[in-house]
Order: sequence, then structure tokens, then C-alpha cells
Amino acid sequence: MPANRTDLAMECFENADGGAIPGAQVSHWETDGIEITEVQITDNEAAQLLNKPKGTYLTLECPLLLERDPDARLGMASLLAEEIDRILPAADDDSPVLVVGLGNRSITPDALGPGVVDRTLVTRHMLGAPWAQSGMNSVCAVAPGVLGITGIESMELVEALVKAVRPRAILCVDSLAARDSRRIGCTVQLTDTGIQPGAGVGNHRRALTRESVGVPVISLGMPTVIYAATLARDAFAWLADGQGDGENHEEALADMEHTLLGGQIGEMIVTPREIDAIIQDASGIIASAINRALQPTLSDAEIAAMMD
Repeated sequence: MPANRTDLAMECFENADGGAIPGAQVSHWETDGIEITEVQITDNEAAQLLNKPKGTYLTLECPLLLERDPDARLGMASLLAEEIDRILPAADDDSPVLVVGLGNRSITPDALGPGVVDRTLVTRHMLGAPWAQSGMNSVCAVAPGVLGITGIESMELVEALVKAVRPRAILCVDSLAARDSRRIGCTVQLTDTGIQPGAGVGNHRRALTRESVGVPVISLGMPTVIYAATLARDAFAWLADGQGDGENHEEALADMEHTLLGGQIGEMIVTPREIDAIIQDASGIIASAINRALQPTLSDAEIAAMMD
């Protein structure tokens, strides 16, 4: 696996040679202290070059999230809710939105998806009750676990659920890997291209996309890890640049990666010491955004009361 491994489309664009890429458009802007980058991949050549499916990738960055700034957290949740609502298909019947939290809740950096599901307001079972509020949308949620624990592929469970509940859309949440460690815990990527379970920890499973399940799949993710090989290469490059060395060290870097970071245990990933707090905060922010987007007629207080 290459050392510049990343799940963020904006980082794939940054890593691509030559800057501008035909078939890929990139836009940058800022809203309320949140930096937003939109990457639109419109043709197959650009998709192959960037190693990303065709579609739209929206990345929201706010370093103040790492400082647990309350205004930053509210701003991120609000903006993310607006973007989720913008790309969700309109509700023309009682079909639910299925929220899928991918990942292993027993491994902290991979527990983002299950953490979001735990805080998502599910309403599919409420809508027929006499006390149900009018205007509520139907929502169901599941954290399917991982193959090593359940013996069942996430895709197999999701396919079965699609047949059973017939959702109008699937909203997936998963942990991602970043190229730049500064983006861990403060960046969210939203895309209409679906997701590949296990991508953040290098354990690729079957892709969860509109083509594979037959309904629109929107994915949300936050980087929680970075590959050790990426950090090693960055350190090596920094030392070489500091000594004014302009040589190409790609062969030496590859040997170092194989010798120090490869072997029988496989590739190593790195996560921050504060990952417990990062996952807890990120789960709350993303779940709040999902709840706001899916239940626009309910206030935050009403959503919280219904979840108690």
C-alpha cells in the first residue's frame, strides 16, 4: 500500500502530480470558521488517477474541534446537517432512511460508526403511535459489527436490511485514514459515492454503493488514523530538505518501509493518544448533524427528550 494512503478526496488531489486534473474540479471556501473543500470527479480518467469513484466529495475542516470549542462544534453540526439535507433524496412516502454505523466498537479509532448509531434518533417504530409528532421522518439504524466478530460481512447484513425495510437512502458512517495527521479529529468528509467498509484501517471489504444495494448511499467519515509509513516518509523528507538534499530517495524510503514497518504483522497505523475523547466528540457532532437533517421539524431539545 502506498505511503500516501488516504481516504480523503481532497488529499488525493493534493498528492496528484501536476496540480490541475482534467475531469476533476476543486473549490474552496470558508463559512463561520469552517474551511470547506469540494472535489467533483466527473470522468473515469480522473477517478482512476485519484483512486476515487466519480462523484462529489465535500470536506469540512475545523481545527477548533480539537480544542472542544462549543461554538465550533455547534457550527460543524449545523453546517453538516445542511449538507446532508441537500444531498438526501426527497421523502415522497414513508420509506425510512437507514443509518449504518460501520466499524468495530471494541477498537477505539474504528468505533466512530457505532458511536454515531448509539446517538441517532430512530423513529421507524414510532410513526404509528398516537403520541408520535407530526412531520417526523422514518429513520432506522444499525451497527452491523465486523466480519471477525459476527462472521457476517457488513454488506450481507445491509443487503438483507434493504430488502426488509426498503429505505429511500442509506447514510453510512465510518472511520477514515488521513494523509496529514493535522486533519485527524477535526475533518469530516461527506460524499454521494458510497463507502468501502474497513477502508480507514486498511481492511477493505465489499463496497457499499448505489450500484451494489440499489438505493442512494451517502457516506460520512472522519479521519482517526494515519499510516506509520506516511509519518516515517514525512520525517525522512523533512530531514533531507533540512540538509539541502535534493536527491530522489524513493528507493531508500521503500526499503525503510519494508524493513521497519512491514513484515508479518502487516502495516501499522497510528492514532492520537486522545482518540477516546476524539471519538466521543465526533460521534456527538455527526449524530447531531444526522438528527437535525433527518428531523427538521424537531428541536434539539425534542430530539434529546425522545432519546432519553
